[in-house]
Formats: sequence, structure tokens, C-alpha cells
Amino acid sequence: MLIQRHLRLVGLAAVAECVAAGARLRPERWYPAEVGRRPELSAAPVLRGGASDADAGFSSVAKRQPAPAARCGVKFGAACQKGECCSKEGWCGQGYLYCSSPACQLDYSDSCDGNIRPQGRDTTNVPRPHRGSVPYGQAIYHCEALGGVALTFDDGPFVYTEYLLDLLASYHVKATFFITGRNLGKGAINDPAKPWPGLIRRMARDGHQVASHTWSHQRLTLLGRDQVRNQVIYNEVALADILGFFPTYIRPPYSASDGRVDGWLAELGYHVTYFNLDTEGYLHDSPALIQQSKQIWDDAVAGRDPGASRWLQIEHDIVYQSVYNLTEHVLRSLARTGLRAVTVGECLGDPPENWYRRLGPPTPGPP
Repeated sequence: MLIQRHLRLVGLAAVAECVAAGARLRPERWYPAEVGRRPELSAAPVLRGGASDADAGFSSVAKRQPAPAARCGVKFGAACQKGECCSKEGWCGQGYLYCSSPACQLDYSDSCDGNIRPQGRDTTNVPRPHRGSVPYGQAIYHCEALGGVALTFDDGPFVYTEYLLDLLASYHVKATFFITGRNLGKGAINDPAKPWPGLIRRMARDGHQVASHTWSHQRLTLLGRDQVRNQVIYNEVALADILGFFPTYIRPPYSASDGRVDGWLAELGYHVTYFNLDTEGYLHDSPALIQQSKQIWDDAVAGRDPGASRWLQIEHDIVYQSVYNLTEHVLRSLARTGLRAVTVGECLGDPPENWYRRLGPPTPGPP
């Protein structure tokens, strides 16, 4: 219970950080939201700036001088000593408060957990053909198939995910999980000592779609090419270690992308997936406030022809009230209105064989 409480508090802090983050960044071009009022985390608006975003990047910790007086990071222009991490506020240190992603500053630390490659076979050389009609490296905001709604959950697995899977199963509903590999101090998703591998296997076994939300939830527009690739490849390695395959669908953290990042994601063979219905549970994580999220959902679906629905909805399985309160409201509404819950792949008319890339047999070593 203490671990659950700690992770819940961490999750709430991380969501608050996500919401506040945009105010500290240079202005970017916004795309209008269809449903959902948040200015930062939403799929639409999606942060999509020009190609100038951090194009030079911060390519290497090794190129930075050690931080004087233990100050570090983008504000101080210095890296931490080997074995230390640079916290969000620019202090060098060790342990969760300094090294946990996404707050730890990757470019100024060698020990941020987001810089640690997971165990597993390398996926870099897996062929990545662009199959099917769904575009690669282009923003997707809504379903193409009519009559369904794609329920999606970001940032997990987390301590609430098992309950969520039980709830979805009780309503015979399929969803899509955008998995983050190592965030909020939960450890690597493929660590056999953690519950995460079993939960991810269950997602696939229960018929849910497993998609990527990057390795450690960094804002991709502020990273250079190598770090963006690491954020994608590391998550592939961990997911393939668990499932034997990795996804072709990705949602950039903070819904932040640009032409430069989209191009890299296209090279890696990913469908860049956002949403057009944001129920904002991350802003309403109390029994009273979550009613506002229920109202957003009700306003979107009430009185609408279920056969004309193209909703692609987002929530987060790191948010307590979203899982334990809002989701059942949504599921009851689906049953009442005749809307059909589908995976993202289904709602885009993409055959299941296109949702993943499988690893080939291991390459034999020398005799």
C-alpha cells in the first residue's frame, strides 16, 4: 500500500508537471481542439512547431563540463559528475528525486533512468516497411471508420492498470494502451521483478492494442535525432522482450511533435496518433472534479448518431479517478448509447497484422 500511495503521488505530480510545462517553452503553432479544453497535454491542440526546434539538440553528456557547485542543466549549461543525475530544477544528485524520468535532464546526466537501455534484443535493424493505407509520420486525430470510439490510455502500466483491465474485461471492451517504458520511478517495464511485464502480456492476450508512448516520456521536440531514436528504440526493445514484437503506433509525449520529429518517426515506421476527444481526467483527479470529465464525455456523445461517431479519446491509467471513476461512466455510456469501443487500429481500418513488427529468430553467435 505504501508503494501504491507513493506511485500515485508521483503520478499526480507528473501530470501537474505536464500541464504546467508549456508555459515555460517558446511559442509553438497550435492546432485547434475538437473536444477538450486543456492548453498543453491535449492531442489537439498538438504542439507542432517548425524544424528549428532544438535541431542541434544536446547530443552528448560527455561534451559538457562538470557542473560547479552541483548546479546543472539547461539553465546552468553544465553536466553532473559521472554517476549523478541532473534534476528538473538543476541540482546534481542521486536517487529517485534526481534520476527519475521525465524530470531528470537527459543531456546533463549519465544516470537518468531515461538514458538506461533496457535488457533485450536490439530492434534497430528490424525491417520497417510502410504497410497499409494509414499514413506514417503524419498526425492522426480521429477515426476513419464510422460508428466506433477508440478508448486510449497513456503513461502506464501503473498501479491502477490491473483494475482497469479487469473493468474493461467485465464490459467486453477493447482499448489501446500507449505504453511508457520507464517513468514515474516505476522501473523498466520489462523488469521481471515488477508486475509490468505480466500486465502488458495481459493487454495483448485480452485483445487490447499495445502502442508506444516512448521510453521515458521526454518532449521529443527538445531532443536531437539520436535521443529521439533512443526514446523509440528503447521502448521497442522492452516491449519486444515482453511480447516478441513491438508496435507501429506511437503517441508523442505532451502531444508535442514537429516536421523534424515526424520525419524521424516515419523513418522508424510509426503512425503518429493523437485524439479528438480529451476528457481531461488528469485535471480532475478528485471525486468532485471528475464529474467535469464525465460532463465532457456526455456532451460529446449525447444525442449524437452512434453510427456517425469518429471519436478517438484519451485518458491516462496513472490517474486514480480516471481509472476508478470516469472509465466505468464511459463504459456504461457506451452500452447505453450503442457506441462500439474499438482499438485505434480498428478505428483507422488497419488490419491487426499491421499493428506490430515481430523480431526474427536470434542471430547465431560464433561456434
